[in-house]
Amino acid sequence: MDINEKALNLHYELQGKIEVVSRRSIETREDLSLMYTPGVAEPCRVIAKDYEQSFRLTRRSNLVAVITDGSAVLGLGDIGPAAGMPVMEGKCALFKEFGGVDAFPICVNTKDVDKLVETIYLISKSFGGINLEDIAAPRCFEVERRLKELCDIPVFHDDQHGTAIVVAAAMLNAAKVTGKTLGQMKIVINGAGAAGIAIGKLLISMGFGNIVMCDINGIICEGDQGLNAGQEEISHISNLNHEHGTLADALKGADAFVGVSRPNLVTAEMVSTMKDGIVFAMANPTPEIMPDEAKKGGAAVIGTGRSDFPNQINNVLVFPGIFKGALAVRAREITEGMKIRAAKALAALVTDDQLSPEYILPSALDKSVADAVADAVAQEAREQGIARA
Repeated sequence: MDINEKALNLHYELQGKIEVVSRRSIETREDLSLMYTPGVAEPCRVIAKDYEQSFRLTRRSNLVAVITDGSAVLGLGDIGPAAGMPVMEGKCALFKEFGGVDAFPICVNTKDVDKLVETIYLISKSFGGINLEDIAAPRCFEVERRLKELCDIPVFHDDQHGTAIVVAAAMLNAAKVTGKTLGQMKIVINGAGAAGIAIGKLLISMGFGNIVMCDINGIICEGDQGLNAGQEEISHISNLNHEHGTLADALKGADAFVGVSRPNLVTAEMVSTMKDGIVFAMANPTPEIMPDEAKKGGAAVIGTGRSDFPNQINNVLVFPGIFKGALAVRAREITEGMKIRAAKALAALVTDDQLSPEYILPSALDKSVADAVADAVAQEAREQGIARA
């Protein structure tokens, strides 16, 4: 029985990976009076007078909505909101298991940006944070931007920023291993969708060097026709030498490759044209190049999104801690500074004596990671003056 069959059998057995559990049992009349009527009226009155008390008198302070429209689920594409539910449930289970954060899956049956934004905003008073998930680009950029303007709680598109943070952490340590100098690196990113653009922006913000974005048509350059809004925006701050050509052309002389695209797009010969190449081939389940082929091409450090190879680059190292930290201090938003601080904290969890080409990130199963990321995020929020608790 392969992993797909085992997973399907498990899902039939569980009939859902999460459940709602009462935080106090109701066994007596007094329990009923305190937990519900008539006693529950008093916290309602207090919240009606002081909105901020909703974060102290309800579960809002530790509750995240995991929301999708089902338009870009894993590598399956636009399979619809109902089919996306197993992923949303799984994400909620990871929030709880790794960060102690309660999360609830919400699958919205619309691809209309206005309706999606309105729906999420209208339910936002039930939650302490919004985690957008598996919403296709370029629509996801607009949805996140508008919700951040409307909502008074953190809005975070994990496919963009969670991926960017974990890649940045991995790149910091891979640069250490290979002796590369930040600010002088050429990093090629293949896949100019939600994840790719977010990775590019964060690496630029952190000063890694020249980021060259590629899509199905090859290298993206400022002034190209037919770019979507996200690609147009990043074209002005990437590809500093205005290169043109194919992915193979981009990789010549590059220090690093980040793949968030499709299987088998990179060959050992292409890797051999890089300089002590760092190769993060993250397409799942089949990467842009398999690790053994990347090694044949002379790659110095290799990472994938898979758990059966060294250096798994996995969002679970990021999102539980990001929200745990943001919720702890009641931050209104998750800022660029918080993302950078999280990436550096994650990278620092691998000590210099542990660091090696096969070990640049903590294990995805290491439950201590969320606390380290949360502490960094909370501290940054305090220093930026955006903590409200």
